[in-house]
Amino acid sequence: MQFETLSVTLDAHIATVRLNRPDKANAMNATMWQEIRQAFEWVDHTPEARVAVLQGEGRLFCAGIDLQMMVGMNDKIANGCDGRSREAMRRVILDMQDTLTSLERCRKPVLAAIHGGCIGGGIDLVTCADMRYASADAYFSIKEIDIGMTADVGTLQRLPKLVGEGITRELAYTGRKMDATEARQIGLVNRVFESREALYAGVQEIAATIAAKSPLSIRGTKEMITYARDHSVADSLNYIATWNAAMLMSQDLTEAMAANMAKRAPVFKD
Repeated sequence: MQFETLSVTLDAHIATVRLNRPDKANAMNATMWQEIRQAFEWVDHTPEARVAVLQGEGRLFCAGIDLQMMVGMNDKIANGCDGRSREAMRRVILDMQDTLTSLERCRKPVLAAIHGGCIGGGIDLVTCADMRYASADAYFSIKEIDIGMTADVGTLQRLPKLVGEGITRELAYTGRKMDATEARQIGLVNRVFESREALYAGVQEIAATIAAKSPLSIRGTKEMITYARDHSVADSLNYIATWNAAMLMSQDLTEAMAANMAKRAPVFKD
């Protein structure tokens, strides 16, 4: 697919989505907000794509929302009626939230490979990924507090579930930088790599391992873990029982068992 603010490639069942505004530190303008959703809908709908890797071109992973987009927001929602203007603003925010939620909606796992700064909306973005990995130079900052706003597209809702409420409050109230080592210690990232090159190589290796597994089982596993995050244990157990009643007896199960018995690598349909 061709994009203005992203580059998207597919190789060996791994889709790589790159934020591609390096001259603007990958700040998220209006076009990027729409293209992120389009890209992950494409990953979701493309059978050959079994896993996605999210990267950023240039010096920073993502500098957050493009402030020029915020400056132009008043014109976008302008209306002679204050109530209608506020309703329009709410719709804009909901649409931006939906863009980031597209990473969660995507049935394929999304692995974020983070280098340099991951600031403001960048954190909103990566908290929607299934897993996060960082290079040693990475740092994170919930910067919204320093421009006089409350983060509103996912960080305050998702980050506490990843790292706990206390550290989320500290980061959100202070806007301070958190380095990669601390991010690993609190569980925001799974692993820290020495360099950007090592990060990309390591994440590609993890993605390749995932891509070799049963696509149907991977999609079901993502669905179940995401569902369990937002529901009770009892509800989640009931859901997996219903899911596997429909999905368990598949060609993937037969192929995996046959490959195990034959001591060979399984070959799954997309």
